[in-house]
Amino acid sequence: MRIVIAEDAVLLRAGLVRLLTDAGHDVVAETDTAEGLVKAVEEHRPDFALVDVRLPPSFSDEGIRAAVLIRSAHPDVAVLVLSQYVEERYASELIASRREGLGYLLKDRVADVEQFLESVQTVGSGGTVLDPEVLTQILVRSRRREDLELLTPREREVLGLMAQGLSNASIAANLYLTESAVEKHIGAIFAKLGVTSETGNRRVLAVLKYLGYSDHSR
Repeated sequence: MRIVIAEDAVLLRAGLVRLLTDAGHDVVAETDTAEGLVKAVEEHRPDFALVDVRLPPSFSDEGIRAAVLIRSAHPDVAVLVLSQYVEERYASELIASRREGLGYLLKDRVADVEQFLESVQTVGSGGTVLDPEVLTQILVRSRRREDLELLTPREREVLGLMAQGLSNASIAANLYLTESAVEKHIGAIFAKLGVTSETGNRRVLAVLKYLGYSDHSR
């Protein structure tokens, strides 16, 4: 994939470039500002943008705001956001919008190189990868916390792993269950949350419905 990186930490940015290049990707531009990111996407029309939430000048939410803009202006560009914390407002806006080719991971996930590269590939292929901590914080702060009562603790565990893009086999391995047991849990989740559409990523639709978001909620 042709990738643009926006990260202000020089060493981390260099490390990301090296990881992605070694994995066979083409890093066509790298920048340390949100403005530079938007310009790089306009100029290079990459397949993928890797974006830090905090970028100059205020180091608050410039990066994720730029990610929201890119998602709107360039829907063909996959976006993976990296952050040291969950920026709730814009994370919710990203998740509530078009879900294909979207990822939000905390930076410590980069330490697991194999998992990180798998996440890049999943998002670049049109999938969705959401960090469990992102989901947890939004769930805790959601005004629809009563929805937590819809699912059993085990179903919530399964749902969290589904949001990471794990297959039924991987979920089974993580939770020490059989694949048939996982399938039953997923069926129960879909039924309780009323996810019946056969279009799109039903697993992520279930997560979004659980969070109380829709394409039109802001």
